[in-house]
Amino acid sequence: MFLFKRNSNNPILKPNPNNPWESQAVFNASVIKDNGYHMVYRAFSDTQNWLGKSMALSEIGYAKSPEGITFTDRQPLIRPEMDWEKFGCEDPRITKLDNEYFVFYTALSDYPFYAGAIKVGLAIFSDFNGPIEKHLITPFNAKAMTLFPQKINGKYAVLLAVNTDLPPARICLALFDKKEDMWSETYWRNWYRDLPQHVLPLGRLNSDQIEVGACPVETDYGWLFIYAHIQHYTSQDHKIFGIEAVLLDSKDPQKIVARTDCPVMVPEEEYETKGMVPNVVFPSGLTVENDTVSLYYGATDNTCCLATCSLKELLKEMKTNAPVALKVEKPLNTPLFTAIPAHEWEKKAVLNPGVFYDGNTIHILYRAMSTDNTSVFGYAKSFDGLTISKRAEIPIYVPRADFEIKKNPNGNSGCEDPRITAIDDKLYVCYTAFDGIDPPRVALTSIAIADFLNNDFSWADPILISPPGIDDKDAAIFPEKINGKYVIIHRIQNSIVLDFVDDLEFKKENWLRSVAYIPPRGDSWDSEKIGLSAPPIKTDKGWVLLYHGISKLSHHYRVGAMLLELNDPSSVLSRTPWPILEAELPFEKEGIVRNVVFPCGTILKDDGKLYIYYGGADTVVCVATIKFSSLLNYLLEVKDKKTCVIIENK
Repeated sequence: MFLFKRNSNNPILKPNPNNPWESQAVFNASVIKDNGYHMVYRAFSDTQNWLGKSMALSEIGYAKSPEGITFTDRQPLIRPEMDWEKFGCEDPRITKLDNEYFVFYTALSDYPFYAGAIKVGLAIFSDFNGPIEKHLITPFNAKAMTLFPQKINGKYAVLLAVNTDLPPARICLALFDKKEDMWSETYWRNWYRDLPQHVLPLGRLNSDQIEVGACPVETDYGWLFIYAHIQHYTSQDHKIFGIEAVLLDSKDPQKIVARTDCPVMVPEEEYETKGMVPNVVFPSGLTVENDTVSLYYGATDNTCCLATCSLKELLKEMKTNAPVALKVEKPLNTPLFTAIPAHEWEKKAVLNPGVFYDGNTIHILYRAMSTDNTSVFGYAKSFDGLTISKRAEIPIYVPRADFEIKKNPNGNSGCEDPRITAIDDKLYVCYTAFDGIDPPRVALTSIAIADFLNNDFSWADPILISPPGIDDKDAAIFPEKINGKYVIIHRIQNSIVLDFVDDLEFKKENWLRSVAYIPPRGDSWDSEKIGLSAPPIKTDKGWVLLYHGISKLSHHYRVGAMLLELNDPSSVLSRTPWPILEAELPFEKEGIVRNVVFPCGTILKDDGKLYIYYGGADTVVCVATIKFSSLLNYLLEVKDKKTCVIIENK
């Protein structure tokens, strides 16, 4: 629900062609009320020769107003002077604290711009006649820092957007004992080493961009913080600049009290959709007086605008139990292992591993591809789950049946994406069988656990269990019968499907029939296609199932989780609203198929962690972990909680 009403005088500040320093654009204004209204804003010149570069230069301008709408007496306030800001000063945020004005801004040290040249600067003023001191703040890529207008638990507190130009960006909190710590390089390097501990859990998808908006304002319910949430940030066709709101705890502003679950403003008016950068609204300033919230924002990186809404109405839209996106940990930041060029059978890629845990050793059965695109299964083992102690010199499973033997030279063929289920004294492996011509089908083989552990890879002859002529993949068997039936989960077209069978013999062409469907969600991250990731895990609350999903917009592979009903796993009790695993690291984003994370196996260890083994970019084998109780509790939380509002609608 879009609550904000645009001011009829919008844009309230436009470029002034008579002032060269602000002739092209003025935008992203920050405003405080202190004996009138004081605005600092980004001013953009026409193209000029600056330090030997042909470029438009950004400076910080200043203007004042008696009522917060009509701003006059415009003048430059912060100009590029120091080496660390010599190619521009952008996007200021102003706070008054201890009788000083703190203006944080983006400082540009080189041109053309790149991540290492984009950092945070600070100018401190006693009045608006010029800064009394300037400092480079961050030694790393960051933007959009803002200072809370009062100390929190005796400390200075700031919010900043980290790695804005090395996405995914994160909004983080930093606390300082004294103001000099703000520009201490030692402080920031120590702080950055523990970056995950400082993150505000506002992100949902890594394809989105979040950035600090306006300086937080104190209310009776917590700190009101308005920020930019840009959906589908890397997509030129589907990018949406949205503005969202969150309440942060008064004493612990890293804790979310309530938040909106959708934008409170998106570009709609012509001055927001047509300009230097079309379809942009970017929050940068905020005041709250009585029940009126005044939001200052940049429109199309061209002008300064104002919109207002009722504080009470805004708080009514903010849900106190809006779920936070739960994410896995990636303890290695590198692949678990990669292809071995000396092995022709796995020279091209290793990917999509299934796993079996015998209580002591983790056995990894992974898909390996040769340069002629034949897929076989390799073997690796690990004792701790994070390091490999052995890899087989030759594949332990190769195409044997006609339905998986290559019929199209150099085309893809063979045995793909194994998923392992232990039942009684056997390991059952479902995999995708493909001959390069006919649609891929689900194949099933098995092996005695004792033989497998003795490295006697005497596999049963593979059989096809899905019908001919249908593209059927991503299959696994539930680890126990349900209501006297074996349950097999697989994917046909874009949906997960389930079958209930009496035995695992599949004689006389007794194919899977697809008796129950779990479809994609229309407008979510899994809107185009979903499929099983790893065999399900039984709990007393239901079956926990990891699955991969693909978006209609980005077409990235991501991984989420479902909770299925114990006695009827076709019934979905709960589903993560956002993915728990996404492509973030270079080896997940770049490879044979970009932006793919694709698990085929998990193990639950005694340390309570779920180890998730997955292929990255269809090229390497990776591992991620998550506390299993946290995942289960999260699925129960999003299942059971009903949303409520911070102020009841009376």
